[in-house]
Amino acid sequence: MIAVEPRTRVGASWVTGFALAWLGVWLAQLTVIQLLLPDQVAALGAAHGFIDTIVRFGWISAVAGVAALVAFPVVGALSDATVSRFGRRRPWIALGTAAFAAGLLLLGAQHSAIGVGVAWSIALAGFAAVSSALTALIADQVPVGQRGLVSAFVSVPQAAGTILGLVLVEALALSRFGSYALVAVVLVVLVLPLLVRLPDPPATTASPRLRIGGMVASLWIDPRTHPDFAWTLAGRLLVNLGNALGTSLLLYFLADGLHDRQAANDLIPLVLVYLVALIVASLLAGRASDRSGRRRVFVAGAAVLQALAGLLLALVPAYGAALVGAALLGAGYGVFLAVDQALATQVLPDPADRGKDLGIMNVALAVPQAFGPIVGAALIALSGGFAALFVGAGVLSALGALSVARVRGVA
Repeated sequence: MIAVEPRTRVGASWVTGFALAWLGVWLAQLTVIQLLLPDQVAALGAAHGFIDTIVRFGWISAVAGVAALVAFPVVGALSDATVSRFGRRRPWIALGTAAFAAGLLLLGAQHSAIGVGVAWSIALAGFAAVSSALTALIADQVPVGQRGLVSAFVSVPQAAGTILGLVLVEALALSRFGSYALVAVVLVVLVLPLLVRLPDPPATTASPRLRIGGMVASLWIDPRTHPDFAWTLAGRLLVNLGNALGTSLLLYFLADGLHDRQAANDLIPLVLVYLVALIVASLLAGRASDRSGRRRVFVAGAAVLQALAGLLLALVPAYGAALVGAALLGAGYGVFLAVDQALATQVLPDPADRGKDLGIMNVALAVPQAFGPIVGAALIALSGGFAALFVGAGVLSALGALSVARVRGVA
């Protein structure tokens, strides 16, 4: 089956369903990462000190990250080869959502580090599966001139989902299992409209039989043959790891770095500033990038903003500075998410392998969030404080900007 570039612009109903699905996905993932999982891990190791807790949280996140690392490209390749009356992407959106929700319910019932690690691995594999299929829809159905704006509706729900999830969990004050169950239900409810209404026509010709050996071999994309893909992937990995260092341990930074006794409550204003900046920057940059036809300058500028935020947090460890840093970090990451996603769809080696190639690209979007805590824990443990964590975030983001600047095939 030969893939062709879409020419017809998607309408408001398509974008609304797409945005709602991402709202559910991000709410489920980020509420867990920002609040529920750190609290759960802290309760497991309350008697061992904050360094031990952070290291344990990092290892659990890293183990789950391996599951996502596998799921992203594998589900992408499977969806490329799927032939069903329900379409190529819809079955994997449904399966991924189901696995994600089941993993969250299982996670809420765990009382050991091993149990938490297994359950979070299942949930994160489901997250990777649904994210891989959703991202492929952009390349499948959205024309190049609309991809910046549509990609912004991946990042805007990320912002809204994070704050909505935190507010819901804090306001309802449910039990741990109740909080995880709430997040799982919201995930399913918000993805359902897209599943029901998504125009995902079935393939008109049968795909070749997918063999494990061939699929594994196809995951290697030679950087010498496709340098733009490689530089975009490297830039995405570096910037996302920098962002993960700057955000994934915020609760511990407030509680143990600033000795804030109201850390859980003070986390919400910090996240809110970050997310408002992310939403505004994402929408403005996505539209501006579509109109100008330029991608690299926006992505590089976004990485520089993140680098400045990391350096500020390292040099001025105070709540007021953290609010300013959150605004810079949010603005930079908002621009990056909107425009980098559009850039990624324009450097794919083969249009027929969109799902698989975007799955590889998405490894660098989500896996740093999983491995960020263990990298951050190592920096904190080795240095004895949080300054090294934020310096690392700044340096990685700056290197990401340099990587994106090496892309040549896209303006």
